[in-house]
Amino acid sequence: MDDLGTYLKTLITLFVIVDPVGAAPLFLSLTASHPPADRHRMAWRAAVSATAVLLVAAIAGKAVLQLFGIGLASFRVAGGLLLLAMSLDMMNARPSRSRQTPEESEEAEAREDIAVVPMAIPLLAGPGAISTVILLMQGKEASPGLWQLASIIVLVGASAGLLLRLAVPMSRHLGRTGSNILTRVMGLILAAIAVEFMAAGTRELLPALAVR
Repeated sequence: MDDLGTYLKTLITLFVIVDPVGAAPLFLSLTASHPPADRHRMAWRAAVSATAVLLVAAIAGKAVLQLFGIGLASFRVAGGLLLLAMSLDMMNARPSRSRQTPEESEEAEAREDIAVVPMAIPLLAGPGAISTVILLMQGKEASPGLWQLASIIVLVGASAGLLLRLAVPMSRHLGRTGSNILTRVMGLILAAIAVEFMAAGTRELLPALAVR
């Protein structure tokens, strides 16, 4: 992937889907009773764990698809539908059930350490992020190679760790309204990405629909 524009597009795509900005308020609420040092430590552990999960998805994604006999075109459409559902929740500034159900949220509140579950999985490295990494890795000429995608995953993971660590000042300066505005904007971007995934998959499944 020599095109810097493509690299940046992939970076932005993954950042929007991981959505550390939207995860920060939840992280803050789940760690409200913890001292700052513990909160900072959990922020980085969550980021490192999410990064590891996405790296494994990039490496093993093709084998998983082959194991279950799933075609890439079908996976594109399914992944796009999942991202579209997530984007609709983001544009309405409400928690996505594809990331965490109310029952899982209640269980998370009872946990002493929420770094790996639920912060890393499924809030940061959830089904949407995992499916996106697999699709990016299995793409064609406009998609990143393994090392480029790995560097993007690491950058997004580091950004997530930093934003979670700064959850308190972010909450103080942005407030609920500012956070919701950012979430809605990222939801709109995610919806466009989802449509692109679904359109590409549909064109592969139904070549007659492709514009000649």
